[in-house]
Amino acid sequence: MRIISGNFKGKKILEPKDIYTRPLKDLTKESIFNIINHSNKFKIKIEGSVILDLFSGVGSFGIECLSRNVEKVYFIENYKNVLPILKKNLSNLKSINNFEIIEKNIYSEDIFKNFNKTFDIIFLDPPYKDKNIEKTLLKIKASNILKNNGVLILHRHKKEKENFSDKIKIIEEKIYGISKIFFFTF
Repeated sequence: MRIISGNFKGKKILEPKDIYTRPLKDLTKESIFNIINHSNKFKIKIEGSVILDLFSGVGSFGIECLSRNVEKVYFIENYKNVLPILKKNLSNLKSINNFEIIEKNIYSEDIFKNFNKTFDIIFLDPPYKDKNIEKTLLKIKASNILKNNGVLILHRHKKEKENFSDKIKIIEEKIYGISKIFFFTF
């Protein structure tokens, strides 16, 4: 897996050896950025944005954002087998320091209420079997951490059937290989 664009284009991202982490594929990642950059459905720009990368794994989405000159990326990950890889991938960027790693479990703590900032993009890439997605989205909504023109992006398996609250508005839904990508707003 490589960074597909920006300042670190072509730089390799280390991947885990276990079966519990599935990094975002380059084609899917590139498609997400193309939609954000070229769709008239969004009023955000990647450059200068503040990003929250939930279930960040090895950090491929957030690192791609860093490569595209965002203001800051917050990585939230608590899986002990992938945290060293995330940290190594970020340290390999050398002079980049506009990120923060938060080692917390999204479900066991109400971490969203502890943020004193808002985000332009919130990216969620939970395990495919995770059934707490709507609950997490509603917690994000209740905490008011998404900017008014911000977007939530969710990565799921294309066969997963999702039932979202009417408080969550799907702007776009795309399928790439086995991945389904949702773009939301509230």
